[in-house]
Amino acid sequence: MISSGSIKVFLADDSRPIRERVNAMLGAAHMDVVGEAATPDTCIAGILDSHPDVVVLDVQLEGGSGLQVLKAVRSADPDVAFVVFSNNSAPGYRKRYLGEGAVRFLDKSTEFDQLAQAVASAGRRSVH
Repeated sequence: MISSGSIKVFLADDSRPIRERVNAMLGAAHMDVVGEAATPDTCIAGILDSHPDVVVLDVQLEGGSGLQVLKAVRSADPDVAFVVFSNNSAPGYRKRYLGEGAVRFLDKSTEFDQLAQAVASAGRRSVH
């Protein structure tokens, strides 16, 4: 763990502009973005390598889905918390991701301003 107690976050999103906005927002909230990636395989490898407290996860990734990442990481490292952050916020998506262990599901178009608080809350749960 980082001695300052700051929350370590990994960004799993296929949109570079979104990753940049989220990185700036979380940095302003004194969280450390320890990695980011756009494809399921690079996300899984990056998450398992960087051991973040929280993953901000999009439903749609380049060449796959966030669900692949969520399932693979939760089986390998169940302590990592997931906050799903997506434009695909239909009830079916919410139910599926929350059912697979995500702690929050936020809609990018209506809940962007709630992300830092959701990550902070999820991070406090996962930091031991």
